[in-house]
Amino acid sequence: MEVIVLADDTTAAQTGDATEVMEKTDDQARVTVNGQFVVLTGRKVTGLQIKEAAIAAGVPIQLDFVLSEVRPSGEQKIVPDDREVTVKSGDEFWAIPGDDNS
Repeated sequence: MEVIVLADDTTAAQTGDATEVMEKTDDQARVTVNGQFVVLTGRKVTGLQIKEAAIAAGVPIQLDFVLSEVRPSGEQKIVPDDREVTVKSGDEFWAIPGDDNS
């Protein structure tokens, strides 16, 4: 079976003569981290899980980076590793190296 990801977040599974289109699950959220798309497999995730998913998707960050959620107003709110947040497709996050000058 060949699985193809389509631009609208649906997937098509091709089995022989037929192609079955499967909608993305409601539990997934397509967000951006540092401008790159990352698919999260749940709607409630921790800051650490967002960074892990971003790293797995090839975003060049590290687990010790500081993660921030970009609010609709443009303000950024830090998301600690252990804080659970509810995400939806289109949410934007930035991860930057932490400040070692304390």
